[in-house]
Amino acid sequence: MAAGEVILDIRGLTKEFPGVRALSDVSFQVRRGSVHALIGENGAGKSTLIKILTGSYTATSGGFAFKGRDVHIRTPLEAQRLGLSVVHQELKLVETLTIAENIFLGRPQTTKAGLVAWGAMRREAQRLIDELGISLDVSTIVAKLSVAQKQIVEICKALSFDAELIIMDEPSATLTEKELDSLFRIVENLRSRGITIVYISHRMEEIFKIADTVTVLRDGMHIRTLPVAEVDRPMLISLMVGRKLGDEYPKLEARIGEVALEVRGLSRPGVLHDINLYVRHGEILGLAGLVGAGRTETARAIFAADKRSAGQIFIDGREVQIHSVRDAIRSKIALVPEDRKQQGLILKMSVKHNTSIVNLDNVCRHGLLSERKERELARAYIEKLSTATPTEEKEVRLLSGGNQQKVVLAKWLAVDSDIILFDEPTRGIDVGAKAEIYKLMCQLAQAGKAIIMISSDLPELMGICDRTYVMRDGCISGELPRSAFTQEAILDLAVS
Repeated sequence: MAAGEVILDIRGLTKEFPGVRALSDVSFQVRRGSVHALIGENGAGKSTLIKILTGSYTATSGGFAFKGRDVHIRTPLEAQRLGLSVVHQELKLVETLTIAENIFLGRPQTTKAGLVAWGAMRREAQRLIDELGISLDVSTIVAKLSVAQKQIVEICKALSFDAELIIMDEPSATLTEKELDSLFRIVENLRSRGITIVYISHRMEEIFKIADTVTVLRDGMHIRTLPVAEVDRPMLISLMVGRKLGDEYPKLEARIGEVALEVRGLSRPGVLHDINLYVRHGEILGLAGLVGAGRTETARAIFAADKRSAGQIFIDGREVQIHSVRDAIRSKIALVPEDRKQQGLILKMSVKHNTSIVNLDNVCRHGLLSERKERELARAYIEKLSTATPTEEKEVRLLSGGNQQKVVLAKWLAVDSDIILFDEPTRGIDVGAKAEIYKLMCQLAQAGKAIIMISSDLPELMGICDRTYVMRDGCISGELPRSAFTQEAILDLAVS
């Protein structure tokens, strides 16, 4: 097939689950050698579509053609053999094996005698790596690689199947700016070789930077497929959410009061060095800096999730002793962690149980858990936060990213936390859900809560925060009031 010809033709795909229609008559085309962005809010149907294309799900009706031929893919391995592969957001590598062993996992090259041809396998793996213009030794154990390098291994695994279409599912979610530039170069390399990329991302700026075409899904339906050159950011957002979103950063003014939390001389050998900061009631304080600057480590040290070697913590002007997470909770400090799935939620438990898990005293009666009290608590916060769940009994793993984040927040509001540390609160969340999270943060500030927000998204920090500290190499490198916010000013303090 020549570049520009249709490589994937999706026709009327519908997928129904009991009580839910996840996809409804979705039809669009993807052209060979292009970067085709697929966007939509969480729950729009993107994951379901990918699973149908790669054989994890079977469509209820409709179908698709790949490379000009109708196909009925039954397993992911069958999809790979046809030349259709996925680089998942949650990477599927064996950490204890080498790069080469991961690339050819389950299908090693063998000699005529049936023995593993280690040398040939390593040479072929190295060729795949080298073709991407990346310097990596394929004998390296995967556990030693960065997230970006692991993604490269996944891409090479796809290429080892002679992939002609690669679906990249949120590939940039955990990457630094430098790693992101490297990813873009790899995408351009693949496109120049005639390989088609379906690129899924919640980050609008990436769509405009690398994509040729964009398809928007909403509520399981195909809304539009357009050349990227013909759309702008407000138009894409409107297509995604079905309405004009207005201000992406709905800053609500709050009365800023006295200092709620002050940290003096917070230190941890090799990680944090003499951190001094404060946040006031009603204030949203930003923590900016490059990945590795010490932002997350600062939040975890305040919350006592990580031990500190020195430092004092004052709440409402009084020094408190916080040596454990239990102490932090008693001091009305909460941490909404960067990785909500691993650190913020128990995924196989219900919304109800996750909401009450740090508030068990208030849902117990005579020392026994009260189902009624727990149910009432969960329902109250589902209503208060407008959490999209059919029932409080729903397992949180089945909710969208934005609604999972609301459950994490409900857990801390249920214990009446006064100081809330948000670490990358909108990572992996679509633009509509982001606006809801921003609004909730502002409402908490209006209620007198003190908010510390860590984010790698500079427009987000500038849109929501009242004041920002910038960190570099485990130190506070500067402080900026809202009136002085510019991306240049923040980056200058982050790197100089």
